[in-house]
Amino acid sequence: MAPDAASIPALTGPRGYFEDFAPGALMRHARGKTIEPLENVLITNMTLNTAAVHFDKALMKDTPSGRRVVYGGVTASLVVGLSSQDCSEKALADLEITGLRLKSPVYHGDTIYAFSEVLETAEADRADAGVVSFRHWGVNQDDVVVCEMVRRCLIRRRLGAEA
Repeated sequence: MAPDAASIPALTGPRGYFEDFAPGALMRHARGKTIEPLENVLITNMTLNTAAVHFDKALMKDTPSGRRVVYGGVTASLVVGLSSQDCSEKALADLEITGLRLKSPVYHGDTIYAFSEVLETAEADRADAGVVSFRHWGVNQDDVVVCEMVRRCLIRRRLGAEA
């Protein structure tokens, strides 16, 4: 049975409201995620990306890495997902992602970890939320930066009994 809307704030952590974010705050997110071949192939297929570097094992064996490269959309999605518990658990909307840079290739079997910095907080055009800008970046198991981006979210304010 799904919870009613009034009980949803109780299902999330006590932090993560607009008021909890301050420019300059840095976060190392708790979880990492190892990239499985299924994730790369399935999501790459779903986006209709047919680039041989993602699918053609025979072709890639003759490259310097000798391995297929994970589709950048998978890498970026994992960085956003790994940061979400700390940054956007109370988000009402993702407003934009800009400045996406894929800095280093990711391969099957690599493990991605995410970090975030609060860049800015701003008033929104509604009383129950504010806008928070984050810089997210992902690193692999060797601490090589593989992805970075700026993400703006509309985040709930702590109101009434939640204060």
